[in-house]
Amino acid sequence: METYGGRRGQTERDAITVEIGYALFSAAFAAAVVSGAVAGPALLFQLPSSVELLLLRTAMVLAPVLFLARIVSVLVRFRSRSADGAPGDAPQPSQPGRTSPDS
Repeated sequence: METYGGRRGQTERDAITVEIGYALFSAAFAAAVVSGAVAGPALLFQLPSSVELLLLRTAMVLAPVLFLARIVSVLVRFRSRSADGAPGDAPQPSQPGRTSPDS
């Protein structure tokens, strides 16, 4: 990416848009799964009220924290990867998935 006032090309803008969308979608999905896993037992089973309250509040705190952490981690990883060069600049392995020439 060009910096210091340089203009970004259409490909770079598209890559940023896709990465932001991926970050938002994957963060929402992860937060929903964790929230359901933590609060689910309180909603499905008859538990003591203190345990239900603890599980629900834990889910309410954990979900937004995970959401923000996921977004930050995806965008920081994208930024560091794009600073090293475009993803297509790296040479492709000749035989992806192969562990040794004999396999």
